[in-house]
Amino acid sequence: MNNNFKLDMAYIAGLFDAKGIIRSSKSSILGKVWKMEISIADRNIMELIHETLECGKLRVKKMVGTKKHWTWSCSNQDCLFVAKQLWAHTTVKLHKIEQIIDHYEPDIQELGDNLVDLNLEREKRK
Repeated sequence: MNNNFKLDMAYIAGLFDAKGIIRSSKSSILGKVWKMEISIADRNIMELIHETLECGKLRVKKMVGTKKHWTWSCSNQDCLFVAKQLWAHTTVKLHKIEQIIDHYEPDIQELGDNLVDLNLEREKRK
């Protein structure tokens, strides 16, 4: 493990947009369960993703032939944490990322709630 170096979230989001999977399933106990996963052959990058995100599980999978693929995955509340980290940088999987956030934090403010009406503020200062 390399504790001196962390990957940029935009880099991880780009990899996740290209190679990541987001899916949900229904559990009789937990209700809807979200899972995020990314799998590539480069062990070093996968270890850095795992270390940067500080959650989830990293495991090795043997694919076709002798080539190994490394898979990082997380579920439930870890998905919420990762979704919040990747949200600002994700393009392709943005809708699924927002579904995760909405599922685990349904009462979060809408974007418009944080905006200031400049005309109203100017009128208050007159």
